[in-house]
Amino acid sequence: TAAGYGLAKYRFPGRRAVFAVILGAIAIPGTALAVPTFLLFSKLGLTNTPWAIIIPSLVSPFGLYLIWIYATDAVPDELLEAARIDGAGEVRIFLTVVLRLLAPGIVTVGLFAVVSTWNNYFLPLIMLSDPKWYPLTVGLNQWSAQAIGAGAEPVYHLVVTGSLLTIVPLVIAFLLLQRFWQSGLSAGSVKQ
Repeated sequence: TAAGYGLAKYRFPGRRAVFAVILGAIAIPGTALAVPTFLLFSKLGLTNTPWAIIIPSLVSPFGLYLIWIYATDAVPDELLEAARIDGAGEVRIFLTVVLRLLAPGIVTVGLFAVVSTWNNYFLPLIMLSDPKWYPLTVGLNQWSAQAIGAGAEPVYHLVVTGSLLTIVPLVIAFLLLQRFWQSGLSAGSVKQ
């Protein structure tokens, strides 16, 4: 959020280069980075741990781009100038003014990140070898694979129940966070 706001509201040399790098990072699919990520995490000794899934999920070029574009229009320059004239520092402006105006964008980026991490199948599949660390997506596939073949026991009732359970946390997250999707939070704050 801070990076997207900074890129939207501050002019500095190299801003276009940062924009090009972010767009390039968005264009690279996550599966193309999976093997280099695995090699890096295996050198660090973090494979087969939850950190192998959490740390790569924290980086989101699309989230940065989305906040950047949202902050360009959602945070009026006049409101920032008024806060500076009133004596507020840049950190205080960010924490008290900007974060409130960017709340819908932050919630949107957060939900995108949660959904993509929750539904991620490939990264946990290559990073984790211990079944106790498998997320629901990989575990459901393992159960489904057990039901195929000679002498296999059908566990489709478990797969269907597990599929339902994978959806419930996402639905709850959407319901709890929908109140933050308000438009026009800064309407009336600046005289046109």
